[in-house]
Amino acid sequence: MRALITGAGGQLGRDLAALLDPEATRAYGHAELDITDPAALDRAFEEAQPDVVFNCAAFHNVEVCESEPDAAWAANARAVRDLARRGAKLVHVSTNYVFDGRRAEPYGEDDPPAPRSIYALTKLAGEHAALAYGEGALVVRTAGLYGMHGSASKGGNFVQRMIGRAREQDSLRMVVDQRLQPTFTADLAAAIVEAVRADADGVLHLTAGGACSWFEFTEAIMRLASIEIPIEAVSTTIPPGGADRPLNGVLARPRADALGLAPLRAWGEALEDYMAQADLTANPSPN
Repeated sequence: MRALITGAGGQLGRDLAALLDPEATRAYGHAELDITDPAALDRAFEEAQPDVVFNCAAFHNVEVCESEPDAAWAANARAVRDLARRGAKLVHVSTNYVFDGRRAEPYGEDDPPAPRSIYALTKLAGEHAALAYGEGALVVRTAGLYGMHGSASKGGNFVQRMIGRAREQDSLRMVVDQRLQPTFTADLAAAIVEAVRADADGVLHLTAGGACSWFEFTEAIMRLASIEIPIEAVSTTIPPGGADRPLNGVLARPRADALGLAPLRAWGEALEDYMAQADLTANPSPN
């Protein structure tokens, strides 16, 4: 298949590109393709002639979305419509934030969303745009991404940022009441490619197995890095004008399971693998 990847400079986009045929794939970072620019999309589609488009581009700084809603709507919703209606199969990456997180049980693909931030609202609108305008479109909801290539817009991924803070500070503070499935982008990329090859469409939840709080995730990072530092468990607070985050962001995957798609690794196993590959453990991988 001929593929086009948007947001290819990011951690998921780069992992996807590594799995696809380089001779049949065009991968564009933000500097090469602004998906909010229709003329730029015209040029990219003319060049790539794609059968499938993997949309990894997004305005995903949750707090900045609150203060710059127009930019969030442009990237997360209107641009998705423009991608979807161009004829190629669209694979659009979305988020667990589309749920309000107020119940205890994990959220399945058919549970009704209830977004509570500009970021979440615009991502849900992007889901609707993908499915309404794109024949056979696939929406992949995921959570807590980290990967080998970091997250440039956030100063590195969560693992890198926490290790950096731990080396500069005497203690850390982390929320204990937000639960999710931190997901290694290498695992997610493989799962997305499998779903496309299975001709999946509609909404799928693809995340790491198991679940933890951000506090537990941070504890695991410090243990694997052999960094001894006090970590204070705190409750979520929303400052004036801040974004509301779901306390329960755990996703179930009944639809993905019904399609026979392989589950992703447990979050702890994937984290250990990532940190070894990234030389972030006390005993880094020889590779």
